[in-house]
Amino acid sequence: MKNKVVSTDVPPGSLIHQALPRADFADCYTLPDPHPELDALDTYLAIFARTPRWMHALMAIRNGVVRHLGLKYANGLRVANPHKPPTSYQPGDRVGIFTLGHATPREAVVFDDDKHLKVQLSLFKHAVNGRPMVSLSTVVHIHNRLGRAYMSVVGPVHKFIVPLMLAQAAQA
Repeated sequence: MKNKVVSTDVPPGSLIHQALPRADFADCYTLPDPHPELDALDTYLAIFARTPRWMHALMAIRNGVVRHLGLKYANGLRVANPHKPPTSYQPGDRVGIFTLGHATPREAVVFDDDKHLKVQLSLFKHAVNGRPMVSLSTVVHIHNRLGRAYMSVVGPVHKFIVPLMLAQAAQA
């Protein structure tokens, strides 16, 4: 697994693994931990602080389309206040477009629950063969037809852009 991002199962030891039953969409990508000295939330913030410009362009396109459907405007994946110390985040605080649900040294879980679906992301730190790794898992529960339509477009794109975004962020 050298320095590349690979598709894996959601780690059984992660908190987000408990969200898998009845999930409508789930994926996980694992890569060598670019920041093994940091806690999970610190690593999440470091990775998402380096979101590539093309990802922001995709979010702008998404916002232009979904505003006609009454869905939330997503300002981008970067954290709104990059100077806020990671230790000051508490469950319920906004972390970019998501809300912090849970944070321990090994795992940070963020989520967004909109009228069409609930999205949960987990950054989970663990070891594979003694090597520090990070798994970024996404679990989605769809609420209605709008959510199904949304995921029919976003799901396939997600599986392409997330590994690419993680690879670029990890190299930065």
